[in-house]
Amino acid sequence: MPDLIPTVVFENDDLFVVNKPFGMVVNNADTTKDMYTLQDWIEESGKIPLGEHYTGDKESDFYKRAGIVHRIDKETSGALIIAKNETAFLALQKQFKEKTIHKKYVALCHGHIKPEEGIIDVPVGRLPWNRRKFGVIADGRESRTRYALEQTYIGPNKEVLSLVNCFPETGRTHQIRVHMRYIGFPIFGDPLYAGRKNSRRDRKFLERHFLHAQEISFSNPLDSQEIKVVVPLSPELVSLLETLTKT
Repeated sequence: MPDLIPTVVFENDDLFVVNKPFGMVVNNADTTKDMYTLQDWIEESGKIPLGEHYTGDKESDFYKRAGIVHRIDKETSGALIIAKNETAFLALQKQFKEKTIHKKYVALCHGHIKPEEGIIDVPVGRLPWNRRKFGVIADGRESRTRYALEQTYIGPNKEVLSLVNCFPETGRTHQIRVHMRYIGFPIFGDPLYAGRKNSRRDRKFLERHFLHAQEISFSNPLDSQEIKVVVPLSPELVSLLETLTKT
């Protein structure tokens, strides 16, 4: 049995929402052949009939992605929606495209964020000189994140840290991580964007970056009623916060 197992936190006839554990990759790819992914778990769970008796279009995105509507980073934990059928999959994709799905992430960032509320509206794209990283570049895609400071702390290295609620209005790869770095407050433990020295120090206290998809709100494809799912912080994130001193 793989160590990384998601938890179902909401379910109805058309979809379910899981709490993805940190360290779990979402989709299968050429680079994940030796990893147990969320897609593997969905296909094994039997929640969606995707086996040899599947009667739908096996060339569809729904089938190829095992109903996974969106992605979150490997080290990010939290809420992720999976559709059980192609109708729900397309309806949820449309909501993402029309930006009617609302998400809240919780991040612990280096420094005392000021102003304490704001909007980061700068384009994000893959860096031509480092294909593993993204950044703010002129020909990047439109990217917009609202944020609001929740609490400041004194961290384990005697520096100020900010617990921040982030509300991404677009869904670019690494968007929140890049945006917080861009305004000078990188996420705690982020090996790509917090700087090598910071991330090495941080990871003595937390073995991942501190970013969690805490809430997601969307319309139920079946009856258009609003669904809001809240996923508590992962235990290792709570444990770290308990060691910090509020300011």
